Amino acid sequence: MSDRSLRGMRLGSQSMETEAGVEPAPRQRVEYRCKDGERVFVTFAAEAEIPPTWVSKTGKEALLVDGEKPVPGNEKPVRTHWDMLLERRSVEDLEQILADRLTLLRERRGEKTSA
Repeated sequence: MSDRSLRGMRLGSQSMETEAGVEPAPRQRVEYRCKDGERVFVTFAAEAEIPPTWVSKTGKEALLVDGEKPVPGNEKPVRTHWDMLLERRSVEDLEQILADRLTLLRERRGEKTSA
């Protein structure tokens, strides 16, 4: 059995190439700051476009230090399915439809209805 084993190196886990003479891509370190003073450092490629805001690991929005303040866009708010449903029906209509469907479902299952 030992005749068949490969010795000297683990397959697929190591490379025979060295990192001698290899230069990493140019980078830039950018600082962001939250409203509460928390500092956030992010490393970008040198040619990357730097976003004006960044979300920190704690979930707070941080602004670029010495950068332009972000301009709020004229974007429409996101419409959810619930918003679109409320455009077509009132909450009272929806409650009545739900009650009717639950009654129908219970009748199909053979359950007794309390109403």
